[in-house]
Amino acid sequence: MKKEPKGRRRVNPFLLVLLLALVGFLCWIYFSDPTLRFNLVGRWKALTRESRRILGMEKAEIPPEEKRIREEVIRKKMEEANVQQDWRSFAPEYPRPKKLEGLDEKERMKVVRESSEFKELDKELKEFLKKKEDSFLPEPPLPSSKEDVDFTRLRDKGTEKAIERLLSSKERAPAEKPLEENLQLGIKGPLATRKILERPNPPQVRLKVEAEIELTLYVLPSGIVDRVIPLVKGDADLERIAIQYLKQWRFVPLPKDQPQVEQWGMIPIKFKLQ
Repeated sequence: MKKEPKGRRRVNPFLLVLLLALVGFLCWIYFSDPTLRFNLVGRWKALTRESRRILGMEKAEIPPEEKRIREEVIRKKMEEANVQQDWRSFAPEYPRPKKLEGLDEKERMKVVRESSEFKELDKELKEFLKKKEDSFLPEPPLPSSKEDVDFTRLRDKGTEKAIERLLSSKERAPAEKPLEENLQLGIKGPLATRKILERPNPPQVRLKVEAEIELTLYVLPSGIVDRVIPLVKGDADLERIAIQYLKQWRFVPLPKDQPQVEQWGMIPIKFKLQ
């Protein structure tokens, strides 16, 4: 027979079977009885929580009854301290405002203006207004360090020509008078001085009531009517006929020495009964 080593002991099979049976019995009781399982879990949690509190790993929650007792003790101590100590001596003293009852309006304003609060607010307001005033008045630009340039010698020829053309047109404007033909037609505005080259006969329209439509027409420098706009809205059919009629007019082209701009004029179109 082989001898067993001295450091190794043989396990008793009877004790091993007994231990396994005990563990199985405890597991059966734990899973079969919910009440026992709940009690065991609760006691295990309480034991764990108490152990953590003893070790300082978490703060313990104060029970409500103990908390109430602590508050009652603190309240009694505060009452005893209030009886023995006058706490009003620790309160800061604030300046009391003067009584303004029975004073005139001028005296009230005088008292308010002499108060420290009003002076402080007035000072802050003046500083604020001064900052705003400085922001609205920017510093003037510094002169350039380069040589001074005589701007009077620099001339824009295009500007001079435009000024001369405007002055010449102003000088000629009073000399031009409205044409007699245009006045008879009732034309008003700059077109009253412009001669009509072509004007077809007025359109023949059957009407029950006489009507008059006043329109504004814009003529290009070439003499062609560009657009016609009614001044007052009325009968749409009559407006359409009057616009088509005026677009057939032709005026004299503007001379080359005059500004080549669009001219306008107002003209009434009368529709009479036939």
